[in-house]
Amino acid sequence: MKRNISAVALVAILLSLVLSACAVPAAAPTVDGGQEVDAQGGETTLLVWDIWTREADSQVVDQLDQEFEAANPGVKIDRVVKSFDDMKATAQLALSTPEGPDVAQINQGESDMVALVRAGLLADLTDYAAQYAWADRWDPSLVLRNSVKPDGSAYGEGSLYGMAPTAEFVGVFYNKDKFAAAGIEVPKTFAEFEAALAKLKEAGETPIAFGDLDGWPAIHTFSEAQGVFLGEEDPAYLDDFIYARGNVGFDNPANLKAAQKLVEWVDAGYFTPDFLGVAMDDAFQQFSAGDAAMFLTGSWVSGDLAAGPNADKMGFFLMPGSTEGARKPVVAGTSTAYTIRAGSEKKDLAAKYIDWMMSDRAMELFAGTGLVPVKGLPADKVAEGTLFADLIAAWDQVRSTNSIGHYLDWATPTFYNTITASLQELLGKQITPEEFIAKNQADYDAWLVEKGVKQ
Repeated sequence: MKRNISAVALVAILLSLVLSACAVPAAAPTVDGGQEVDAQGGETTLLVWDIWTREADSQVVDQLDQEFEAANPGVKIDRVVKSFDDMKATAQLALSTPEGPDVAQINQGESDMVALVRAGLLADLTDYAAQYAWADRWDPSLVLRNSVKPDGSAYGEGSLYGMAPTAEFVGVFYNKDKFAAAGIEVPKTFAEFEAALAKLKEAGETPIAFGDLDGWPAIHTFSEAQGVFLGEEDPAYLDDFIYARGNVGFDNPANLKAAQKLVEWVDAGYFTPDFLGVAMDDAFQQFSAGDAAMFLTGSWVSGDLAAGPNADKMGFFLMPGSTEGARKPVVAGTSTAYTIRAGSEKKDLAAKYIDWMMSDRAMELFAGTGLVPVKGLPADKVAEGTLFADLIAAWDQVRSTNSIGHYLDWATPTFYNTITASLQELLGKQITPEEFIAKNQADYDAWLVEKGVKQ
């Protein structure tokens, strides 16, 4: 069911979280003459782990760190940059030690944020959300996907544990010249999208640059088709599935249709040849170099495309629904969230740092690299006809239609491994769509039993 919640209501949500929060933020380092100092009167170091690996984004963060240090004399940011996979592999152990990061970017969902809350490793940010008025910067659904009950028993409710400055959403990047040469316009329905695939294939083009050696890209490709069929049949399904509420499972007609559709695309030769052995970065380079017509992925690659050899040829659109203008869930949300280690003795300073990364200044700098600020941007600040203009318009559409969907791997602590492996088997024609559904349903059932939701 479509929900429209005003900013006032969102404030109420966060204030209610404040009242229910049990944890009280630890005291910050003492302030002496405007300087943050440690117990010995020296410089205070804030250890921050992030995953801003792209050079342009990393430069923005370095600049923001320097400006934070300048605005807070006596504070030093010790920044450690990790890949997404490395962060997933090392965060839990690091956050459990006194030497661990004070601030870390953590992926949302059961396998990461919720698991760390359950282990008592993340600090409750609810009080800080009220202090810094973070409610003014986020849509209600974004609050929920960063909210967990303090004991980790439920996701999508409870206290706030993370904040993130940039929006992320999955859609279709396309080469404008290739579309024009084939007589194709931006499709307004899913049928038109599939017609474009066939036309591009007939013209000798690779319709979709795709590499799934890394496993996770296929989650987004599957989700693009899934959203179309969910929009037809069950638009509320994703919330119930991710938050483990209601009588839902992966054994859903829309999921089966999506799996069948991907197999059809494999059989039709719409993907990069031998895609199971192609890395995501190589598929990106194929598209960026002009050797494929489309690329189904997230908005986070926009900056690299804008810096590539065919920047002026690049455009973006959201996967259309079954009918023109049909509302459908879009895999969307934010970048991985800034969180605070529960055992940090610098929680107040860490919260101040997170607020700095959520500031208008940070949004402006991130936008300069091609990333979409989570708050969006006024139209007069975006150059018309550019790739970035397409992305801003798409994010506005997602927010205005309340179409923010979910990343499927958030569903259970093990779902990432299950769905990536089973999608590779499905796309490699090693299992049937029905077997693909069964494998993922088994994972979800096991999780519901563990949670006590199902017997």
